[in-house]
Amino acid sequence: MGEIERTTIPDETIDKGRRFDLQRLLTMASLVILIVFFMTYGHFARGLNLPSFSVNVLESAYYIGFLAIGVTFIIITGGIDLSMGTVMMCGALVGGAAFNLWGFPMWLSLVLIIVITTLFGLLNGFLVAKLKLPPFIATLGTMMIAQGLGATLAKVQTQRFPTMADDGGWFKQVFLRTAGGFPVGIFWLAGFFLLALFLLNKTKFGKYTFAIGSNMEAARLSGINTQKWLTLIYTASGIFYGFAGILYAATFTTVLPMGGSGLELQGIAAVVIGGTSLVGGVGSLSGTMIGVFIMATLKVGLMAVGIPQQLQTLLIGVVVVLAVLLDIYRQNAAARVK
Repeated sequence: MGEIERTTIPDETIDKGRRFDLQRLLTMASLVILIVFFMTYGHFARGLNLPSFSVNVLESAYYIGFLAIGVTFIIITGGIDLSMGTVMMCGALVGGAAFNLWGFPMWLSLVLIIVITTLFGLLNGFLVAKLKLPPFIATLGTMMIAQGLGATLAKVQTQRFPTMADDGGWFKQVFLRTAGGFPVGIFWLAGFFLLALFLLNKTKFGKYTFAIGSNMEAARLSGINTQKWLTLIYTASGIFYGFAGILYAATFTTVLPMGGSGLELQGIAAVVIGGTSLVGGVGSLSGTMIGVFIMATLKVGLMAVGIPQQLQTLLIGVVVVLAVLLDIYRQNAAARVK
């Protein structure tokens, strides 16, 4: 697809690439500035040290990262997924109920988390691709379905996952950190990031993702089965949400019924901060990962320097609004160039 763009509109494509590279450069600079600020202020004001700060940022980035990677594909198609936070939490609740209430072994409970979130991804894809519901409405509905289903199957009880000292606690050492404290979760995030990068940039799956986002009708007329591929894109995103649920459970141990609302905003903000356009057709997973670490650094940094919870929520909300405004500005600038 990139070759077609260079052949037909080379000047516009080159200009777009330069703007996109500048966007990623500025985003990376923002991340560095945030880290330096929180480390400098936190060190002198509250004795914050780099190792503990870094580990906390990583552990906050794991589940946001998986959510953001999954929804990047959807946003590139011009869609949106408001259900990913509650779907992730539903999967974690059902996995916790399977282990605590139904007597499942831990490995099977973890597999069940991914099965649940993948089925929700398939449902979203069916509603959007087959039934032609607007993604906003479809995923708003599945957001509430997932929230209610998770709480119901968990009998409205908080589900507790085992610690390292408990039976089944091996999963924390496999997905979060070793007994010695090494953050193995970064390998899971990095591995799936590379897999997603390959899918987006080197396969038909990624090519059709961009094609659908650029112009779905033109993609359909060119012979692409847009219903099939759009369904696959939403389903694949559900797999990433499942791993987000596993990493969330490993990080926090307890999973609360009726939770997950608001996490979708962090994932979407990370994607938009990274340069993926909400109107579709433009996106970058490397930019998404920079956005993920900006959101994680903000979350951990604000807490580390003693900002009250309500102000943390306020400031992160401001970042979300600014991210959307930035995307609107980029689209207006691109329109003026055309």
